[in-house]
Amino acid sequence: MDSLHLVHVKLLAADLLSLTLRHTSPPSFAHRGRIVARAEVVGVVVSRDRREKFLRFLIDDGTGCVPCVLWLNHQYLNANSSSGTLDTDPTGEMALQMSEVVHLGTLLRVRGRIVMYRGAMQIAVRDVILEKDPNVELLHWLQCVHMAKECFDFPLPPA
Repeated sequence: MDSLHLVHVKLLAADLLSLTLRHTSPPSFAHRGRIVARAEVVGVVVSRDRREKFLRFLIDDGTGCVPCVLWLNHQYLNANSSSGTLDTDPTGEMALQMSEVVHLGTLLRVRGRIVMYRGAMQIAVRDVILEKDPNVELLHWLQCVHMAKECFDFPLPPA
């Protein structure tokens, strides 16, 4: 199996949104014949919709807009049945902290799983990192070009 399915592959929005859906169980995606399950994108937040259980936002990197969803409802999954209070859930707390940095116009690095929801591709967010240096976006573009040449332009290794 190709090792790219194990890492967050740096992709531009145009590349991410043009991934080929492979009808497997669970669904997987291919970029130039290689399986990609996780992605990393860098861009500016252009849309934000906060709900009780999730935060949906769009990241624009200049080549397109990537829909992202950050699930906030981890805290509801760990209810303590004996006392009726919520257990301390570090995953839910981290998700809430990450949601606080997602504001319109901020430059973010987002990592997560690529998923299909209602026929559209999106990233189920694992990490959100606020980037303070605007050069990070250009560096991400250069790394994507480098990845394309070094990883995707070569034939697949024999199985």
